[in-house]
Amino acid sequence: MLEEKFSEKYENGEDLSEEIIKAFKKSFKNEYFANISVIGADAQEMLRKWEAGDEEVVALWKQMNEWVYDGFAVTYTNLGVDFDALYYESKTYLLGKDFVQEGLEKGVFYKKEDGSVWCDLKDEGLDDKIVLRADGTAVYMTQDIGTAIQRVKDYPDIGGMIYTVGNEQDHHFKVLFLILKKLGFDWSKNLHHLSYGMVDLPSGKMKSREGTVVDADDLMVEMATTAKEISQELGKLEGYTDEEKEVLYKVIGMGALKYFILKVDPKKRILFDPKDSIDFAGNTGPFIQYTYARIQSIIRKADFDYSAEISGIDIDIREKEIVKQLQGYLAAVQLAANNQSPAVIANYTYDLVKLYNSFFQNIYILGEEDEAKKVFRVQLSKKVGDTIKNAFALLGIEVPERM
Repeated sequence: MLEEKFSEKYENGEDLSEEIIKAFKKSFKNEYFANISVIGADAQEMLRKWEAGDEEVVALWKQMNEWVYDGFAVTYTNLGVDFDALYYESKTYLLGKDFVQEGLEKGVFYKKEDGSVWCDLKDEGLDDKIVLRADGTAVYMTQDIGTAIQRVKDYPDIGGMIYTVGNEQDHHFKVLFLILKKLGFDWSKNLHHLSYGMVDLPSGKMKSREGTVVDADDLMVEMATTAKEISQELGKLEGYTDEEKEVLYKVIGMGALKYFILKVDPKKRILFDPKDSIDFAGNTGPFIQYTYARIQSIIRKADFDYSAEISGIDIDIREKEIVKQLQGYLAAVQLAANNQSPAVIANYTYDLVKLYNSFFQNIYILGEEDEAKKVFRVQLSKKVGDTIKNAFALLGIEVPERM
């Protein structure tokens, strides 16, 4: 049996293939937990009471939800994330159940002898999928059906929907989109699962069973702390107040975290190392932030009018390369949108910063004696700074004016 094979390999300390683990989890959930376990039976009974509106169960559910939502609010605020609309499964599952009933009447679904409702997906090369339990309670699929339909009801002109969820849910969304298509929703062809790879630690894959998981709030604190340690080592914060330093540590830390993840194509796995992500050299957020701050320093020191239109001057090959890169910004944004990959914008910005730093290290800017060239170079620097700021804004990353 699969369970015996799993137990034997686990006790021998052998590495367990993901296929065995997934198969065991499915077997455990569908057979033991759902049909034999006392805890599973109690959980199912609470779900039945919740759907029936039992006052005690609903009150407990509301209290626990408040804890969760309050925690989410803090995390999202720290991440700089906000939402235009929120959809709760507790409100959309009823709509999902309505369409399960409609699907039964249309022959999209079928009912087993125990009363559970299923969708036959064998013609599409998939297994049958449960959409309603035998006792009439909803499953995740029921809720997702209702949520998708409600979103389109609320936003009828919507061009499509992108589900940004980890690649462990690839099968779930393939099934969801097929079911919506079978229910007759033409807009189902515009649904897309942006399947992203998992994040690994230097010590290996994050596993809840072994405790090697990372809390998002703890990670953000760690990033700010790491930024503080490295900044102090480099001695880059002379003249800052303690309050200004703390704000900057957070900006650098969050920039490092977001950029390190977003510079990689969403479909690829990521090995995340907080220390490496805050390196002030290389393809990192702080390196780009530092270049932006350097440019702002140049702008502040440019105590002359640099708004005049400049023409008829010879420019260096490095300046030409920067101009060429700047001209490609809108194309990079469009490519990122088409590919649904923020990595395109991240790496475009890094390439621009590399070109600018080569220019900065080899060519006089404020020290240039030719007035027209000096004005042009300040204008070029400002354009690079503006582009960095705009690109990072698209990635949800702040840039500091001083650093």
